[in-house]
Amino acid sequence: MVLFRDRFEAGRALARLLHPYSSRTDVLVLALPRGGVPVGYEVARALGAPLDVFLVRKLGLPGHEELAMGAIATGGVQLLNTDVVRAMHVTPDQVQVAVQREERELERREREYRDDRPPAPVVGKTVIIVDDGLATGATMRVAVRALRVERPERIIVAVPVGAAETCASLRAEADEVVCAETPEPFYAVGMWYGRFDQTTDEEVRDLLNDAASQPARSG
Repeated sequence: MVLFRDRFEAGRALARLLHPYSSRTDVLVLALPRGGVPVGYEVARALGAPLDVFLVRKLGLPGHEELAMGAIATGGVQLLNTDVVRAMHVTPDQVQVAVQREERELERREREYRDDRPPAPVVGKTVIIVDDGLATGATMRVAVRALRVERPERIIVAVPVGAAETCASLRAEADEVVCAETPEPFYAVGMWYGRFDQTTDEEVRDLLNDAASQPARSG
């Protein structure tokens, strides 16, 4: 059963559940690229809130890059799984090589998406972090932990659809979790969308530019 025609419809449905946060000057919507951006665009527009992206890059183990030993995120945030680093005898130099490689890619994507606009400040903000869905929740979990380092007042995870157990587990990380739909059995995020094409870099950039062109609010 399809729940949403596309990510834009999903974003509008999600925004209705986030109505208590509308027209507040302390609210910021951060979307996880790329699929979270159309959802976040609709949420930000409905709430009258600014929109930005929050980028997370996995730090792969040397020689086993598919396995994570940590992550880096927007704003220069670094998270390292010291237990994995120690167990796999990863040297500080190897960690630094991985960090530098992923920093280059993160910076490239930020330039691509933002056209050199600086990241939106999150200190003291109520941040709604949005994606198109939650399956395992691994990326969202890292994003929340990385975002916490930047000292927002409150972090709300918001998705149109998610696995019930993942939505529940993220409540230990975020201040609030809003999962509009938690169908059972879940299987995969894309199952619940009529259209689930890959969002392109160009679409991300266009949506962010359009959101940035909206009248600024004081706050």
